[in-house]
Amino acid sequence: MKVKVISVLEDNYMYLVIEESTRRAVAVDAAVPKRLLEIIRKEDVELRAILTTHHHWDHARGNEELAQLLPGLQVFGADERIGALTHRVSHGQELAFGSIRVRCLFTPCHTSGHMCYFMWEDDSPDAPALFSGDTLFVGGCGQFFEGTAEQMHTNLTQILGALPKDTKVFCGHECTVRNLKFALKVEPENEMVKEKLAWAKQRDDEDLPTVPSTLQEEFLYNPFLRVTEEAVQRFTGRTDPVEVLRALRSQRDNFKKPKERPNPQAMLAFDWGLFGPFLDKK
Repeated sequence: MKVKVISVLEDNYMYLVIEESTRRAVAVDAAVPKRLLEIIRKEDVELRAILTTHHHWDHARGNEELAQLLPGLQVFGADERIGALTHRVSHGQELAFGSIRVRCLFTPCHTSGHMCYFMWEDDSPDAPALFSGDTLFVGGCGQFFEGTAEQMHTNLTQILGALPKDTKVFCGHECTVRNLKFALKVEPENEMVKEKLAWAKQRDDEDLPTVPSTLQEEFLYNPFLRVTEEAVQRFTGRTDPVEVLRALRSQRDNFKKPKERPNPQAMLAFDWGLFGPFLDKK
């Protein structure tokens, strides 16, 4: 099982998971069809399915176009708002794409229909992979747009946090440096935060992705997975884990907010190459 990390839009990731023996593949969060199709042609694989974590345009925008271009394409997700949805999945449901096994993990909060996907191959020495969308990030977690701190606490501790510790975490956005700067504010004495932040800054300078991390690593520097640690509780002034998480998310929402993002439609047009004719004239 080979995972292609594909950077799109401003800081999104979509993924192509390839079964190397058959050259068949599934995509996760196919936001930009043109870019995905380029990778499919380059890798010489056949796309069999799309797994969509949630309905937001920067994760699901390409579903309709791909479904039209590739008749018979299966689109999986947990929310009826997902475009071109053919298979609605539920928590704990397992799927199989050749030797690639998938367990669907329902993590409502960022959206009410958010689904993560845990993947592995039987009899493979490779670590399993978690495609966590906008629930779990490297060093952070998603905003609570349609849910509660109680839900996110369950997601992070009982659902995702209970997976094997060597699980590779492939998240939906490249926001690692910002997340770890906040983590350093929460735990200024945490050496793991300092080391990971220095590494992430170097990757960022070289325009390289910081994914995947591992679940084991996340427990060492991600404050949203460390709500029972004394230093994190001291920062928030709370001791109840849910209240610690709620306070952390509130503080993170107001922490050095990034500059206003470009217009989403303009970003899509750029990714689709619609500005090409104008750029070529320069």
